[in-house]
Amino acid sequence: MSSAGGKSFMPSDRISYMGSDILSSIPRSVCSESCPPGFRKVFQKDRPICCYDCTPCPHGEITHLSDMANCITCPGDQWSNERRDACIPRIREFLAYEDPLGVVLSSIASFFFILTAGVLGIFIKYRNTPLVKANNRNLSYTLLLSLMLCFLCSLLFMGPPSKISCLIRQTSFSIIFTIAVSSVLGKTITLIIAFKATKPGSKFRKWVGTRVSSCLLLLCTLVQVLICTMWLVYAAPFPDIDTTSETGKMILQCNEGSVIGFYSVVGYMGFLALLSFAVASIARKLPDSFNEAQLITFSMLVFCSVWISFIPAYLSTKGRHMVAVEIFTIVTSGAGLLGCIFIPKCYVILLRPEQNTKEYLMGKHTKN
Repeated sequence: MSSAGGKSFMPSDRISYMGSDILSSIPRSVCSESCPPGFRKVFQKDRPICCYDCTPCPHGEITHLSDMANCITCPGDQWSNERRDACIPRIREFLAYEDPLGVVLSSIASFFFILTAGVLGIFIKYRNTPLVKANNRNLSYTLLLSLMLCFLCSLLFMGPPSKISCLIRQTSFSIIFTIAVSSVLGKTITLIIAFKATKPGSKFRKWVGTRVSSCLLLLCTLVQVLICTMWLVYAAPFPDIDTTSETGKMILQCNEGSVIGFYSVVGYMGFLALLSFAVASIARKLPDSFNEAQLITFSMLVFCSVWISFIPAYLSTKGRHMVAVEIFTIVTSGAGLLGCIFIPKCYVILLRPEQNTKEYLMGKHTKN
């Protein structure tokens, strides 16, 4: 058989052409494309079952096969990848020592620890000078030692939480800070007693000395120890994992166990600080020989301001930033006590020795 143009046209060619036409005209059995992994099928309302939409799985869920009707939720320690077709481990978040933020905070805490140790060394070296003796040497040593421990205990808040670290970090910092604030309160009360005892026939003479301040320090510290003990017995802090605050992250943190216990120890420290501030405000108008009350007043003002700002900042942050806020508060308040109470005295001891005399402290020096 021939055709125009001289080319032959065989019957088999005609059959093949007709077959391709027939295949192209057969209707498809579905009206939607297959859903790939990471999507799930959502059937269209009032349409055949073969008609559906492909919807991406939500965060934290996956489909690892095609045309799955339901997404699979990832385990608690895992999260979905970007394609939603596999579960991957969550990012573990905590304030590590090697993090930039951790390096900065630990460096600041270490600096103030060394600075406080230097101040303590100065006070011990010049312990027999009038300025050091007039401001209750024993309480000054206690306050400086407690500040050194405060700076060190801030480092306990870094690193992955463990059962031991969660138990000791809040209680240790609260007890140490209570010792520091109680020392400040004892120094202030000692100033008032010493001033009252200078009056003729005063009944305060028998209270002059270290006995009153030592008993006050012991009593205030025992109250805080009792609060911490009740906290640990009834609802002790424990390591916890937060998987809801931040997407794809697993925040390792210490659960305080009892919110009442946490705010009780902080509130007790605040009470002592406010009491010290009130007593120092009364004593700040004493004669120049007892002008340490002015330094204590300012230091307590800084201390209270820092801790009042801590509460809303602590409640509004999560994860490692929440830990960083608490470390910053501990270091800042400790630095405030060190700078306001001891740095001016070190300035006089080292650079103005002519003012470190009994006559000058008693106001009997001659003014040029």
